[in-house]
Amino acid sequence: MTYSYLTDPTSVNWEALKAALVASDFCNGRSSDEYRQSAQGSHLNVYVYFGDEIIGNARILSDGVCNAYIIDVWTHPVHRRRGVASKMLQILKNSVQGQHIYLQTDDVQELYRNSGFQDQPHGMGTVVGSWLNR
Repeated sequence: MTYSYLTDPTSVNWEALKAALVASDFCNGRSSDEYRQSAQGSHLNVYVYFGDEIIGNARILSDGVCNAYIIDVWTHPVHRRRGVASKMLQILKNSVQGQHIYLQTDDVQELYRNSGFQDQPHGMGTVVGSWLNR
């Protein structure tokens, strides 16, 4: 069986994606509907299937001119280290030619370095109000 890389969020079973993220300890508290809304607000999404099972997800935000941000890169643990995330990153990068792409990660820095990203000295963030308005 081979991997299928799709970019159309209208075909995603959001409940199945949420369940897979929870099972992989990659869920950040969003509901299935909030994952759908996040996808709709993105420049491009990539979903990876192994047969009928969703095993990967990544998305990119972009201003359409010069700045983009990759977020939510996830691969099911059983399918890691098989090139799945690297291919998702390449699809996303190809969609924003000429733009600076930033991402933040707590781990797997080597994956991103191998995909052409360079360490940057500082990244900062804040949450306005409470996380997810909860």
